[in-house]
Amino acid sequence: MIVVMGIFAADLTFLTPKLPAWTETVLGTGFRIGPGGKGSNQAIAIARLEAPVQFLAKIGRDEFGAMARGIYEMEGVGTGFLFESTDAPTGAAAILIDERIGENAIIVVPGAAAMLSLAEIDLAGDAIGRSAVFLTQLEVPLPLVVHGLTEARRRGVTTILNPAPAFPLSDELLGLVDILTPNETEAAMLSGLPVGTPEEAERAADALIARGAGAVVVTMGAAGALLRQNGRTVTVAAVRAGPVVDTTGAGDSFNGAIAVALSEGRTLEDAIGFACAVAGLKVTRAGAGAGMPKRAEVDALMAG
Repeated sequence: MIVVMGIFAADLTFLTPKLPAWTETVLGTGFRIGPGGKGSNQAIAIARLEAPVQFLAKIGRDEFGAMARGIYEMEGVGTGFLFESTDAPTGAAAILIDERIGENAIIVVPGAAAMLSLAEIDLAGDAIGRSAVFLTQLEVPLPLVVHGLTEARRRGVTTILNPAPAFPLSDELLGLVDILTPNETEAAMLSGLPVGTPEEAERAADALIARGAGAVVVTMGAAGALLRQNGRTVTVAAVRAGPVVDTTGAGDSFNGAIAVALSEGRTLEDAIGFACAVAGLKVTRAGAGAGMPKRAEVDALMAG
């Protein structure tokens, strides 16, 4: 089993021929509402890859919250630790997608998810202890991230931190992370070093490992991913599965896939290869959670 702690946000996605500047109005070409939030996306990705998963989060008692529960029931995501707030609304995100190149800009409001409590994380302690991997991100407040990682580490569970959106992190927090998975921008922000080439990514990873992280996986988009662990570097090529339609959720699919592969006993290097295939499929379809590939698709891509 895998436990994911994070947020659900209703994604309000707008397709546009170009991103607007401040004070500018742009006529869009499409709109949709679907499931989002990094933790939620990762939990859905894991479920579609046929691994058991529990989602530790908080939603509001509103229409978006009901939407979340319906989606999790359909996808097979465990909701035993999906708590509700009677005061705060369910989180939401505004996603602007440049229809020419598929790149995006996102604003996230966590809403009720930011009100998850330490006591509620403690209620999930036994489930965390039974899991193979504990996966979280930085969309919930940092004290909750530290508490969740501490609980997992105390119980001997492998921890993965997807440091997005990037914030300055303490050495204490990094010391709780077995696998840190920043993209190039996040790796640069966290390390204070430029990250534009594989060599620079390696130096940034070493800086983060020196501060306590066990291993660092820097995702580099079309250039693939770089693993730095035990003084050794492995670069894994990106997988192209078709034309890029929407990069939203690509990193979430990557992180979920790593967790699944590790839960199946694969090495981290093998897990990254699997994750690159999953992310390669994800970007060929629209939507964050809605665009996550299924296990049979991934297996067919890797076999072919």
